[in-house]
Amino acid sequence: MLKYDFVVYGASGFTGQYVVEFVHRAALEHGISWAVAGRNEGRLHDVLLAAGKAVGADLSKVPKIVCDCGDSDSLMTMASQAKVVLNCVGPYRFYGESVVEACVEAGAHHIDISGEPAFLEKMQLKYHSKAVENGVYVVGSCGFDSIPSDLGQICIKKEMGGDVNSIETFLSVIIPPLPGAAINFGTWQSAIYGFAHSKELKSIRKSLYPERLPSAKYKLKSRGNLFFSPEVDSYCMPFLGSDRSVMMRSQREFFHGKDENPAQVQCYVQMKWWNCLLTMFVGLIFGLLASLKCGRSLLENYPGFFSFGAVSKKGVPKEKADATNFEMTLIGKGWTTKGDHDSPPNRCVRTVVKGKNVGYGATCECMVQAGLVILQELERMPSVGGVYTPGFAFADTSLVDRLNKHDVTFQSTVTSAETN
Repeated sequence: MLKYDFVVYGASGFTGQYVVEFVHRAALEHGISWAVAGRNEGRLHDVLLAAGKAVGADLSKVPKIVCDCGDSDSLMTMASQAKVVLNCVGPYRFYGESVVEACVEAGAHHIDISGEPAFLEKMQLKYHSKAVENGVYVVGSCGFDSIPSDLGQICIKKEMGGDVNSIETFLSVIIPPLPGAAINFGTWQSAIYGFAHSKELKSIRKSLYPERLPSAKYKLKSRGNLFFSPEVDSYCMPFLGSDRSVMMRSQREFFHGKDENPAQVQCYVQMKWWNCLLTMFVGLIFGLLASLKCGRSLLENYPGFFSFGAVSKKGVPKEKADATNFEMTLIGKGWTTKGDHDSPPNRCVRTVVKGKNVGYGATCECMVQAGLVILQELERMPSVGGVYTPGFAFADTSLVDRLNKHDVTFQSTVTSAETN
C-alpha cells in the first residue's frame, strides 16, 4: 500500500485548514508526499480549494482519505497509508484516542497539538509500551501548547552546562485591538471538560507516576496568585495551560531515562493588573459552571457572554489571528556542573521564544516541523518509539534550528544567578 509522508487528519477543521497550507509549503521545500483526511470528502475538497488560493497553488489533486473517528476500520485504513499522521481533531478528550490507537496499531507516527493534560497523560499510560513494541512515536502537544515552553527548557538545559535547579516561564500574548474573538471555541471547550474532569487527571497521574520526584535542596519560592515580576517588568499570575504538565513530564523522562536531576518548574502569564483581576473573576465563574452539567451547557452555548467576548464559535477573524503574537521568557537557574551542590545556583540562563499568529501560524509551523523531524531524524530520537513529550522526543534533534528558520525563534543568554 502507498504510504504518504504526511496525512493531515481533520483537515477540514478550524486549525486543520491552516495546517494544510503549512504542509504544502513543507512539501515544496522537502519534496514530501501528503494527503488530507476527514469525514466529508466535499469539505476536504473545499479546504484544498481555499488553501490553494491562499498559497497560490492548485491543490485539487492532493489525495483525500475519508474516515471517521467513530469508525475504527476507517481509521486503520487511514493510518495504514501514513508515515506520520498530523492529528488536528479536537477536543482530543472526545476524538483523539481512537486516532492514537489506530496509528500505534498500523505503525504510523502520531503528532497532535493537544493542550489537554488528561488526554496526553492517558495516552502515555495506555499506549507507551505498545508504541515502543511497534516502533511508533506518539508525540503530543506539538503546537503553541507546548513546544515553546518544552523546547525552551531544553535550550536552558543545554546552555546551563550542569544541573538545572529551577525554570520559570513568563508568557506574553500580544492581541491587537481589532473586533472579534481572540480564542477558538475548541480551546474553550477543551478547558471546560478539562476542569470538569480534573479528578480524572489525578487518578491517571497516580498510575503513571506512582513515585514522587526527589525533593530539591534549593526550593523555588512561590510567587502567589498575583505579583509584579521585575524579570519581565509586568504583573503576572499562574498560567493554567498545559505547559507545566508537559514540562514536568519531560523532567521525569530525563530523570528516569537519563538519570538527570529534575528541575522545579512554574509557569506564569503576563497581564495588566486589571486584566489579572478580570481573569480571576471569569475563572471563578468558569470553574463553578464547569463543575456542573447545566453549567457546562451554558458555557458551551454562550461562550461569548461568559468570556466577555473573548470566545466565539465562529472562530478568530483572520486579520486578528494574523496579528496575535506571543513572547515567552524562560528563566532557568542552576550550576555549570552536575552532581551534589553545596551552594545555591550560580548560573542563570534566559531563553526567549517568539512566534507569530499564535493559534494558526506558530502552532501549525511547530506541528509540521516536528513531523519533518520524525520523517528525517529518527536516529536522533529516543529509544525506538514510545509516547513522549516534545522536549524529550526532540531534545537531540534539529527542531529548534528548523523553527528558528521558520519564524518561531529561540534565543538564549547566560548570566550569573546573583544578577537576576
